[in-house]
Amino acid sequence: MPGNSMEVFDKFTRPMRDLRISVIDVCNFRCLYCMPPDQDYEFFKNDEKLSPDEFVRLANIFVKLGVQRIRITGGEPLLHPKLNQIISEINEIENLVDLSITTNASLLTEKAPLLKEAGIRRITVSLDSLDPEKFKLMNGGRGNLDDVLSGIDTAIKLGFKELKINTVIEKGINEYQILPLTRYAREKGLILRFIEFMDVGNKNEWNMKKVLPSAEVRKIISSEFELKARESNFYGEVAGRYEFADKKGEVGFISSVTEAFCSSCTRARISSDGKLYTCLFSGRGFDLKTLLRDGSSDQSIAEKICGVWENRSNRYSEERQEALKNPRTHDIVEMFKIGG
Repeated sequence: MPGNSMEVFDKFTRPMRDLRISVIDVCNFRCLYCMPPDQDYEFFKNDEKLSPDEFVRLANIFVKLGVQRIRITGGEPLLHPKLNQIISEINEIENLVDLSITTNASLLTEKAPLLKEAGIRRITVSLDSLDPEKFKLMNGGRGNLDDVLSGIDTAIKLGFKELKINTVIEKGINEYQILPLTRYAREKGLILRFIEFMDVGNKNEWNMKKVLPSAEVRKIISSEFELKARESNFYGEVAGRYEFADKKGEVGFISSVTEAFCSSCTRARISSDGKLYTCLFSGRGFDLKTLLRDGSSDQSIAEKICGVWENRSNRYSEERQEALKNPRTHDIVEMFKIGG
């Protein structure tokens, strides 16, 4: 088995340092940019999904190949019946630097103490509006804003550090929430991230009119709060970081459209049916589940993963404008299957 010092690089010399594991494709929300509510969805059957032991086995292999940070995603990961087992066993992996989770927080009041006990170090909450009506609109009429805010408060009380809020801004829908969310994050001591709307999945027709550039979001925030740029925490961090001049918090901007960061992307993704994806906009994933179940050794699986990553040449966001001149000829993986 490759040693822990091993690093794998793709065709553009990008290392594989981050792994996102989607433990479940089911979600209790229907957010407009991820699972538009007017669509029907087919979810993986039980025998198609990885078991907790298989998730943990893959996590071990990836860490030995140089992965430092693992994020648990969904769907909505808090819906997984054996989530705590998965987290607690991944948390025991030697040389893992960070273990985090992304959630819509609708179940966080109940689940946060269990996440803390299992070993989650950081929580990111997807929250697009503090306006109850707009909140309902953006999540497809499901969920209750009070439940989400209660979950965030519970996580704060439990002492989770660097608790983050991720907000997707869709122009014409929720940009009026930029300042209210900024004030809320400052008051609660949260790190806020604004994300440009992207053409994820196969239901979102690309339209630049839906994108509010990060530069404009910064301008809106700067009308009330002075911002100062900060350095990245690590190579491959996707958010441009800023701190408030009065030192009361931090805000970041994930500019996937206007300032694409493909050149430093270090993320691999595993879907809950055991496929490896090397880009959020991949058409097909590499089947790891069959290898897990056909008696393949960890060494053999690691070699296959290395081969996939070493042949990686994805640069979709950097090439988006050119690619969009021609109609897409293949489907891309739905975001709810690989966790964004």
